[in-house]
Amino acid sequence: MKKFASLALTTLIAVAPTLVLAQSSQEIRDRKINQQDRIAQGVRSGQLTPRETSHLEHQEAAINHEERAMRAQDNGHLTAADRHLINKQQNAESRRIYRDKHNARVR
Repeated sequence: MKKFASLALTTLIAVAPTLVLAQSSQEIRDRKINQQDRIAQGVRSGQLTPRETSHLEHQEAAINHEERAMRAQDNGHLTAADRHLINKQQNAESRRIYRDKHNARVR
């Protein structure tokens, strides 16, 4: 029984970081999709002007480009520092989306 518990614990310790990495990559993808949906909704509702939309899309593309470059440096993976930086950039982009959607400018 002790041998089985030890093996299970060893397996869990080995697999846990992989699960965390997969979860954070999924969170990054989910945020990208969510933010694109928020931009599209702002366009449909008239809350975003064409110039605001263009700027937001450009910022999103820059974040995506940087993420691809980070993954290329680490054989398709993101380091913890990379994930932290992308999260920080996505937070800033989320604030820009909110600010642009809630200002007085309309189409």
